[in-house]
Amino acid sequence: MCTSGRRFTVAYIEGQYPRVIAHRGFPLDHAENTLGAFQAALDAGADILETDVHLSKDGVVVVAHDPDLTRVAGRPGLVSDFTASELASMDLGFGEGFPSLEELLSAFPDAKFNIDLKTRPAVEPFADVIRSLSAEARILATSFDEMTRQAAVNLVPGVVSSASQSMVMWARVRSWWGLPSENWRVPPEVVALQIPPAMYGVALVTPSMMRLAKRRGLEVHVWTINDPDDMRRLWSMGVQGIITDRTDLAVQVRSELFPDLELS
Repeated sequence: MCTSGRRFTVAYIEGQYPRVIAHRGFPLDHAENTLGAFQAALDAGADILETDVHLSKDGVVVVAHDPDLTRVAGRPGLVSDFTASELASMDLGFGEGFPSLEELLSAFPDAKFNIDLKTRPAVEPFADVIRSLSAEARILATSFDEMTRQAAVNLVPGVVSSASQSMVMWARVRSWWGLPSENWRVPPEVVALQIPPAMYGVALVTPSMMRLAKRRGLEVHVWTINDPDDMRRLWSMGVQGIITDRTDLAVQVRSELFPDLELS
């Protein structure tokens, strides 16, 4: 918890942890990545809303994880094949369609968002939306692709970021070999390692990785964790954030482990 460790000054990660990060909202009684799912996540106690963005046919930044429509909409085609209006009218379940990023940020003006840019062409329109809404302080922009991540933070200097996939793998190598942490170059806007428990068969959430992150002042957020026992184990290791489809369970486990935690 922040009361026992490093105090961050970056607005996005100010306040106490551990954090519950709602993966694509709370898609239990709502379709993922819809306004209803994000409202449900906030109602259940999420601290941060995690989502993904693509670009529509008419150049609008749309909230969607997959590039194609098969899984979420049950139809052929790509997100980029349709206009934002057409995507909004598709029923993803519970009568809701794809929202635009502008619509999402405007609907929840006080919420913090963890946004994964899935395509490089979405970077400039994404930056335009963030700047137009003056939302820099409540956005963490990230991407698996380092060039996409860097392009986004260059265009919106006020946003923070998490490590890209290549940075995470270099961190794992450094922690494995015990190399000096001060020689690991971390861009100043990077405030977190957001990692799965393992990647390519290599464990990532290890004591040495936790120590490396702590030395560099980085939070560790682990995805996608839906089992309460896994949540307990990870939070007991010192993980600062859990990215989950089950905001309700994560909030319950956090309350059990940290009964004196005061959340803003």
